[in-house]
Amino acid sequence: MIETHAHIYLEEFSENVDAVIARAKDAGVDHIFMPNIDGTSVESMMMLEEKHPGYCHSMMGLHPCSVDDQFEIKLREVEDWFTKRKFCAVGEIGTDLYWDKTFFEQQKEAFNFQCELALKYDIPVVIHCRDSIDETIELVSPFSSKGLKGVFHCFTGDVRQANEITEMGFLLGVGGVLTFKNSGLDKVIAEVGFERLVLETDSPYLSPVPHRGKRNEPSYIRLVAEKLVSLFPESSFNEIEKKTTENASTLFKLELDNGL
Repeated sequence: MIETHAHIYLEEFSENVDAVIARAKDAGVDHIFMPNIDGTSVESMMMLEEKHPGYCHSMMGLHPCSVDDQFEIKLREVEDWFTKRKFCAVGEIGTDLYWDKTFFEQQKEAFNFQCELALKYDIPVVIHCRDSIDETIELVSPFSSKGLKGVFHCFTGDVRQANEITEMGFLLGVGGVLTFKNSGLDKVIAEVGFERLVLETDSPYLSPVPHRGKRNEPSYIRLVAEKLVSLFPESSFNEIEKKTTENASTLFKLELDNGL
């Protein structure tokens, strides 16, 4: 399995990140992709990648919740990082109307700028869209026609939104919310299928049942996969594991193991 979204470089993991990674490997996680937040998270993220080369993969981007009146300076810092080294994706980027609507126009500017970076470097985008799925679909649409690819991380939308996203060639990232009893996401995914999904945890957030309310970690991705199996009883765990792994491998341009 491939963990497509985990912030395991954060302080919540500072005391036992090596044990967390060991448990992920034991659970069958072959890669962990780490989205950046802003300039304060770069050093710890890259240190973890350096310590676990080929296993932990860094993205570069400015999270919408870090967009403020200094966003242009922050974007120049993001842009500068791409001149120094390669990254697997531009992320975590997007929009957020849940926490604060003050800088929504600036969030849109930042999103457009970073999508242009992804096109320039021929890498995907990893998109945050909390309480703003329709607005983000509208923003993505002109870039999808230019060949931009990516994933709508932590997808919690409806069937219409899921279909609009996948018709643009984008993937849906599903995690712990899928296991929540009253989220309704299980019904949506059961209708749209698993062919355009990738697995994620968003660690340390949104732990799946039965760990809800506790710190999340990449090993719990197996619980998300098992929930998918329960939604598609005609498909085996191996089939769902294979398809979601293929999707993530194609997105991030990984070499697939022929044994999968």
